[in-house]
Amino acid sequence: MPDSLQLQWRHVGLIFRKELAAYFNSTVAYITLVVFLAITGWFFSSSFFIINESDLRILFGVAPIIFLFFIPAITMGLVAREKSGGTMELLVTLPLADWEIVVGKFLAAVTLIAVALGFTLFHFLTLLGVATNIDIGAIIAGYLGLLLVGGVYAAAGVFCSSLSSNQITAFILSFLIVFVFFMLDKMLMFMPGFMTAFIQYISIEYHLGNISRGVIDSRNLVYFGSMIGLFLLLAIRVLEMRKWR
Repeated sequence: MPDSLQLQWRHVGLIFRKELAAYFNSTVAYITLVVFLAITGWFFSSSFFIINESDLRILFGVAPIIFLFFIPAITMGLVAREKSGGTMELLVTLPLADWEIVVGKFLAAVTLIAVALGFTLFHFLTLLGVATNIDIGAIIAGYLGLLLVGGVYAAAGVFCSSLSSNQITAFILSFLIVFVFFMLDKMLMFMPGFMTAFIQYISIEYHLGNISRGVIDSRNLVYFGSMIGLFLLLAIRVLEMRKWR
């Protein structure tokens, strides 16, 4: 790896560690993790003990809904907090590129999402102890799908946080964007016929559904990668605009 590229990724790592430490040095990470685990645990327990459903389908079904609130909450301050606190100007004086700041913050948010999903593996271990007909491949694919959805929502959250110095505004904007993506496939019946294929393709639930069934298609991976890249690029462009003011 060229020295310049290695240095750039070292900068990304610095931002990543800074943001991850900020999460766990405040109550934000703990509150959101506890709420996330409490809700997913309740739904899993309900399906497991009440209707005797020994799989994780209900968890994979409810997690994207919780993400609508969980991820905007953990991303709303990533850039907005820097702007409101005046520390963004300090970052600008450091030898950091805008993309290094954005990617480092994005990776910290994705890591927190991965930690939250990691704690739900307790439910998977519970199933292993009581059930014999578990499709482990589908479960692994389901977790991959949730992490990719979390990545798209986190990228959208970073973009929205870059738009405002107000964290509540960033939260609302982020929620609206991810809610639209969540609802797209549910609105197909109201769309003109010539638009249904396009709307279905940009719907995040369509691609998550494919992966959750254990079908890891390159088209789904390209979709998630493209959406993450788009929102991160938009966030970088917003940060670059300050140079022209």
